[in-house]
Amino acid sequence: MFKSFDPSKFYYLKPDYTQPVLDIPGAARNNILSRLEQLYDKALAVKWLPEIERVMKVHYAHKTPEMHQWEQHFQHDNRFTEKDIILITYGDIIRNHGDKPLHTIKEICHKYLHDAFNTIHILPFFPYSSDRGFAVLDFEEVDPNLGTWNDILDLKSEFKLMFDGVLNHVSSKSRWFQEFLNQNPDFVDFFTVFSTKESISPDHLKLIVRPRTTDVLNSFDTLNGRRMVWTTFSSDQIDLNYRNPKVLIKMVEILLMYIRRGADIIRLDAVTYLWEQLGTTCAHLEQNHITIKLFRDILNVVAPHVALITETNVPHQDNIKYFGNGLDEAQMVYNFALPPLVLHTFQTGNASVLTRWAESLHTISNQAAYFNFLDSHDGIGVMAVKGILTDKEVELMALKVLEHGGYISYKDNGDGTKSPYELNITWYSAINNEDADEPQQLQIKRYIASRSIALVMMGVPGIYFHGLLGSKNDAELVIIEKETRSINRKNISQDELIKALETPDTTTSMVTKMILDLIKIRIHEPAFHPNSKQRVLNLSDKAFCLMRAAVDQNSAVLAIVNIVNESLEIAIEKELVSSYCNETSDLIAGKLYTFEKDKIIFNLEPYQVIWLKFTS
Repeated sequence: MFKSFDPSKFYYLKPDYTQPVLDIPGAARNNILSRLEQLYDKALAVKWLPEIERVMKVHYAHKTPEMHQWEQHFQHDNRFTEKDIILITYGDIIRNHGDKPLHTIKEICHKYLHDAFNTIHILPFFPYSSDRGFAVLDFEEVDPNLGTWNDILDLKSEFKLMFDGVLNHVSSKSRWFQEFLNQNPDFVDFFTVFSTKESISPDHLKLIVRPRTTDVLNSFDTLNGRRMVWTTFSSDQIDLNYRNPKVLIKMVEILLMYIRRGADIIRLDAVTYLWEQLGTTCAHLEQNHITIKLFRDILNVVAPHVALITETNVPHQDNIKYFGNGLDEAQMVYNFALPPLVLHTFQTGNASVLTRWAESLHTISNQAAYFNFLDSHDGIGVMAVKGILTDKEVELMALKVLEHGGYISYKDNGDGTKSPYELNITWYSAINNEDADEPQQLQIKRYIASRSIALVMMGVPGIYFHGLLGSKNDAELVIIEKETRSINRKNISQDELIKALETPDTTTSMVTKMILDLIKIRIHEPAFHPNSKQRVLNLSDKAFCLMRAAVDQNSAVLAIVNIVNESLEIAIEKELVSSYCNETSDLIAGKLYTFEKDKIIFNLEPYQVIWLKFTS
């Protein structure tokens, strides 16, 4: 459906005010007004509602008749399907001398990945000053070192796109913050500012939860003297002040601009820390949820095809609250508990914790889905497993990562202590010890077994580019950039990548082919639709097993993953699939099986993955 979606035909470059003006439905208008009243007060809500309506009407005026017609056929209940697989990548992860990186990645994706992935998440591609794109200088421009908006639209011609909405903060070198330093009246209230460091009491400081151990306030000299400014992440990333409605409305404008530029999904980066309120943890406050619901209300009217995804590395029960009631907040939530639980499973050779947790997952609504990933540009977050794994289990997992050449990033607990926040390591190196005396084929099988779990779980899978390639730790880049996250952020030359992909005995070639083969099977199976039911089976602590039943009940897939380096016998009783036929086949190996005496016994090789398809 989306591969024929062309923004250049569906949005005018300039608004067309000769067409009818947007008529905002009364219910939607009341929802937006209610959100504003919850964030501010009734007087401010009434004052600023017309401005939000104006911004919506301007966006609406950019739509062509083709866009209006296309939207009429959009199916909210089929927003995500089994065909949705997201590739996560930096815009410059592949380099080709003399070519713009965005054009280079389009070439690679078109040649090798177009029949597997249908969506590309381009990590922040805006001009920036630090944090590999997450200290944005200008939200409305493409980094000229990467390419142009036309290069983004060129990618859009073949793939759906996910953009980052880096809403929490801006670069200290951005124009907005420079205007604050100049004490421009339009910007003096754009940031959270204190006169002195002592303005926040020790008791309040202890409550604040942050993913860093640096100072929360940083000093800057302004026209009117020194000011202490709130910085959740670093001194170069200045938090925006959403208590100022002008900030909120400006970010709404930017999100709508991203949609006109081709965004199908908008990732709300660091939305955990969007609002600050002394006397609280300043993390995932209720105002964050209301703000996201407001964004959803707006998009429901002017861009119903666009989904919001929240990036909230917090305990699982807090994380899934960003779904709201399944219909009013984010359509997708990063399933942050999945990576550390899969890693724990393979480290310990025991799937019991993963199985119990997976049993607790349920369909949120037919318009919402988990985003199932294992690795990312940052690392493996461990906040989400608080209460699922013990502190000792997290500590042992982290020590294992150190043994495999990785690093541990810590967070400030607010009470003077710190604890692991994130494990910095590539997924291949986390799963495999490069120094182990093991055959290459065994390590690859272990790796593919781990990755298969994210492909079968209820939700939409995403794979980071280095995860697709099976990249190993880049310790040299960590030393050069003095940043532990750089271990998983290596840029690759196009020639080097093509050679590795097309040389059959390389880890890159074998891993990539195996993952793509699994994806190509998955996208043709209705049982993997995000709305299909999931049943987790506790058949053995040495295996992870679940069944997915298609929405129409005409087929089901039973996935079994041997998570240990030993042969394993698994028995499937006929009553488990009694509504389906007596014969099944493994979608991966093509082998046929028949129930004998109401049972099938499988002898799995170490780290073997089987996907059994049952039909009515």
